Amino acid sequence: MKVSIERATLLKAVSQAQSVVERRNTIPILANVLIEAEGNTVTFRATDLDIEVLDKAPAQVERAGATTVSAVTLHEIVRKLPDGALVQLSEDGGAGRLTVTAGRSNFNLATLPKEDFPVMASSEYATNFSAKAEVLRKLFDKSKFAISTEETRYYLNGVYMHIADGEEGRVLRCVATDGHRLARIDAPLPSGAEAMPGVIVPRKTVGELRKLLDEDEMDIAVSVSETKVRFATPDITLTSKVIDGTFPDYSRVIPTGNTRRLEVDASEFAKAVDRVATVSSERSRAVKLQLDEDRLVLSVNAPDSGAAEEELAVAYGDDPLEIGFNAKYLLEIASQVDRENAVFMFNSSGDPTLMREGSDTSAVYVVMPMRV
Repeated sequence: MKVSIERATLLKAVSQAQSVVERRNTIPILANVLIEAEGNTVTFRATDLDIEVLDKAPAQVERAGATTVSAVTLHEIVRKLPDGALVQLSEDGGAGRLTVTAGRSNFNLATLPKEDFPVMASSEYATNFSAKAEVLRKLFDKSKFAISTEETRYYLNGVYMHIADGEEGRVLRCVATDGHRLARIDAPLPSGAEAMPGVIVPRKTVGELRKLLDEDEMDIAVSVSETKVRFATPDITLTSKVIDGTFPDYSRVIPTGNTRRLEVDASEFAKAVDRVATVSSERSRAVKLQLDEDRLVLSVNAPDSGAAEEELAVAYGDDPLEIGFNAKYLLEIASQVDRENAVFMFNSSGDPTLMREGSDTSAVYVVMPMRV
């Protein structure tokens, strides 16, 4: 194999590959990226046996061939090469080495046989549809903060993507929850997705998928089966197993009878929460919200380090209320708001609180209160 490829193109391909490979694994080949050169294209394939990413890049192929090399080492080399460099990858099958040359730099890397590289079994996908990158980015970006990190409840370790009944008909919906907070985000139902089985997309896959979604107008081909999900652009294909489990009935925890309404500038609110939480050393310190007419007082009382209080002008016209929340959860929910105002709906100091972005009902967040 002998190919010449531009540094920027190569860096983009190997950076995606090296983030998929599992750093701590007992199977050496899983630390490698499979490089295949044919025609005028080089493909880079990496897997951790649960996720597989395939990246196609244009290149000058002098001699077709394939090999595998350490993904992390290759990425580090390419990252440190100068901008605009032309990188040559050449492999002599007999020696088991890959030579990487750029200008006056020359690297000789150990390879492993391409035959040992595991390729994810192809799957029959029940549903195939296309969605704009911007739509998928909203669905996953606004829900992923609520993914649980608790391994015992493994079915919460991802984003539940499914078809649901929204206020104005069927929608494509993403939901994530860790039992303390919940995010439910809706998007118009793409054509062809009507019969999609609900799947739980794992946390790591959600992180890798984010790298495909930078260009708003790009169409992403989505394929879903009971066991796998695949997202593809013309250059990159990301295939992942889904979490084998049943996502709980989240609709039961979304309050419908909350009547006390607070409207507040989302960024001002987030900054104020962040400021008052500074005095507490613990990340989970409760922030107390005291509400009365058009006034919100945020306060933290940490006996070991001090106290803080800040007042905000808000729109609130209901009975006075005192309620406490984990500062970190409040910050994460407030930071999801793209519009100017966040609307909080309260019931009592012991009941879940609902938050929306202004008048937009496509995104709904729920957060459980804390005792203060």
